[in-house]
Amino acid sequence: MPDLRAPLARLDPPARLVDWSLFALVSLATATGVTSFWVGHPSDAALFWTHAVAGLSVPPLLIVKFRRVAGRVRNHDAWDRATPLSVVLAAVALTAAATGVAWALGATVPLQFWTLLNVHILFGLLVLPLLLVHLRARYRPLRAADVRDRRVALQYAGLVTAAGVTSAFLRWLATLLRTPAASRRFTGSRALDGDDDLPVTSWVADDPDPVDPAAWTLSVDGLVEQPLELGVDDVDPTEERRALLDCTSGWYAERDWRGVRLGDLLDAAGVHEDAAWVTVRSVTGYRWSFPLPAAREAMLATRLSGERLTHGHGYPTRLVAPGRRGFQWVKWVEAVEVGRRPDPTRWVAIFLSGL
Repeated sequence: MPDLRAPLARLDPPARLVDWSLFALVSLATATGVTSFWVGHPSDAALFWTHAVAGLSVPPLLIVKFRRVAGRVRNHDAWDRATPLSVVLAAVALTAAATGVAWALGATVPLQFWTLLNVHILFGLLVLPLLLVHLRARYRPLRAADVRDRRVALQYAGLVTAAGVTSAFLRWLATLLRTPAASRRFTGSRALDGDDDLPVTSWVADDPDPVDPAAWTLSVDGLVEQPLELGVDDVDPTEERRALLDCTSGWYAERDWRGVRLGDLLDAAGVHEDAAWVTVRSVTGYRWSFPLPAAREAMLATRLSGERLTHGHGYPTRLVAPGRRGFQWVKWVEAVEVGRRPDPTRWVAIFLSGL
């Protein structure tokens, strides 16, 4: 039987270009993956498609690289201090790719509070720092000769096209097989059954004691003409809205919410002309900032599906922010602060508030 390894090797892109392509694709997949946490509007769908294409482009290049280094890896006498890290990096990268594909196809694995999507995110975040350490040990600069060949351009055009087709195929296959992923949004989240209770989830470790309605107040202050301080009875629902909550843990659901339009409270307080941002803060210290126009369209909800909010869902009031990911729907809201710029400390608060 003929040995096909030599002809296949001649089809491979230059070794240094493969290595730097892997670095570029992993960086792109990491950047788009992290950014996807903060966005959820349909207009952001291209970001998620870019993440999928970047991620699916990595395994074929890994195969090319594995074929090149397989002999050295099998020969333990050829190992150096960086080889074990290289093996770990390969395993982590393949696990990230495999769990992403499995989630896209609808695989469901019981992992306590985690889903395969969470596992995919964890391993995906590990790839880049491991790759940076690997690059330090194996650094070889890219040469102009590595990218001049017209064949290389055709190879990479084919690679990207194949990744895009594979992404579409995975969605089609999940629909054909009627797996849980058939209902996936562009964000990757799967639909809850219409009759299922909305899961009680909180970012990181937020879990305060139940709020005492007699002691609770909602303040609206900052760059306003007339600061407000409202009690539970003052936050009387004035509108109902059906809104889609898309959680970064991998599910989404449309539900009916009743509450007060945040824009109405801002109008009552009288926002200064130079105000541009609104920060919504929880009793835990957790907070998130929104551009003023987006904040005006948000709602402070007091009821979910016709029932008063439970503690787990943010009683006495929580933010409903359509087009934003679930962790930005701040629970147990106690303050609305109007300012000229976003609160820079929110990046710390979202990790420390529950502590």
